[in-house]
This record gives sequence, structure tokens and C-alpha cells, in this order.
Amino acid sequence: MLETLAEYLSFPFVQYALIAGTLIALCSSLLGVTLVLRRFSYIGDGLSHVAFGAMAVATILKLTNHMLLILPVTILSAVLLLCGGQKRKIKGDAAIAMLSVGSLAVGYLLMNLFSTSSNLSGDVCSTLFGSTSILTLTKGEVILSVILSIVVVVIFILCYNKLFAVTFDETFARATGVKADFYNILLAVVIAVVIVLAMNLVGSLLISALVIFPALCAMRLSRSFKRVTVYSAIISVVCTLTGMLISIMAGTPVGATIVAVDILVFVASMLTGRK
Repeated sequence: MLETLAEYLSFPFVQYALIAGTLIALCSSLLGVTLVLRRFSYIGDGLSHVAFGAMAVATILKLTNHMLLILPVTILSAVLLLCGGQKRKIKGDAAIAMLSVGSLAVGYLLMNLFSTSSNLSGDVCSTLFGSTSILTLTKGEVILSVILSIVVVVIFILCYNKLFAVTFDETFARATGVKADFYNILLAVVIAVVIVLAMNLVGSLLISALVIFPALCAMRLSRSFKRVTVYSAIISVVCTLTGMLISIMAGTPVGATIVAVDILVFVASMLTGRK
């Protein structure tokens, strides 16, 4: 078994997948703690469906680099969802649900009407569930993932105190001079970037798992924001690597396998937390 694993790890596409997967898991876990505490856990799912709709449009327009359309559209949607404030007529979860379902339906409809692929069902399944896309990354895509992931981590570290203040009490943060609107926009942009990167790892339908499960696991083990963030990052990276290795060895879907490992760790953390 170890010889087989070593043989798989010698392939460049497996190495690319592990590098990109680790960085994406790390970024998702860092932002996941903030989103869970702000009751925006479902935003990952909503934005992933927006990205799916944008990808469908990019495919129809035959853009060579889909990221040129997917990233701006997802960032704009994230800003509208997180920074609308009390002036929005459609609030929180209702806005996310409407955007999520609408984007998913429109994207699939457009792919059916204008697609030239001979295997539309396979393409859609791969996009939604991340069946093999993480194992088909090119060197350029991996480099882009590395750069964007480093930017996300650096922003989180530099703005840690401000994000902490805005997360726990935005009104008090404003009163103390924190530019809450700026940090909300910054958070929205970073989340959108992570969501777009994570589409290749677990697919559009399973992205929320990367955001929610590590954070919830960490919250069962500690009550300190800093420790929860660190634990969440460790749990996310370990679960993602374990899920990817199991998927490669057993031939199971990558995204679903990672989520299954996350669920097992969550159950274990609940039992540990009670003790």
C-alpha cells in the first residue's frame, strides 16, 4: 500500500493537487471561523453557485481564462451579500438562498441550451461535486492558487485584530474607530477568492463543508478565538490531505471523500468536547 502511495505521489498532477488542496483548505478554515460566528455559514454555498453560473456564461462566451469572469462576478456578489447592511429589502439568509438557487438554475439552463460538449452531464457533475478537477490542474493554475492563497493568509494575519472586532461586535468596533465597512468589503473579497479556488477541490455543492466543519470542530475544543482559528486550520488541512489521499488510493470522488472525513472528525470532536 505504501509503495502504491509513493508511486502516486511521484506524479506531478498528484503533487499539484495536494499543494493546491492544502492551501485552499487553510484559507477556507481561517475565514470559516469568522463566517460561522457571524451567522453567514451558508454564504459559501451561495457564492459557489454564483461562480457556477458565471462559469457557464464564460464557457458559452468561449473565454480562454474563465477566471476573468468568475472572480469579478463572485466578488461583486459577496460584497452585495455581506455589505448591504440594514438598507437591504431582502435580508441575510433569504438573499443568499435566492442568489444561490437562481444562479445554479440559470447556469445549468445556459449549459443545456448552448453547450457543445458531448458529455454535459459529466461536466456538470464534475463542477458540482469536484470529481476529478483538482487532479487536472496545470502548473499555471497551481501557481495562481499559491499566489492567491498566500495573499489571503497575509491579509488575514495583518487584519486579524480588526476582523476579530468586527466579527464579535460590529457596532462597538465602529464606535472605537474601526472602519467596519472597509473590513466587511475586504472580508467579502477574500471569501469570494477562496470560493472560486475551492470549486476545483470539492465542487460547487460541497464548498460549505470546507468553511463550516473545521470551524465547528475547533469550537468544540476551545473557546478562545485565536485557538479556535489555529485548531480549525490544522483540522482542515489534515482532513483535506487525508481525504485526497484516500480518494487517490480508492478511486472515490475527491470532494465527497474530503467531506466524509470532515464529518467523521466533527463527530469525534463532539465526543471529545463533551468529555
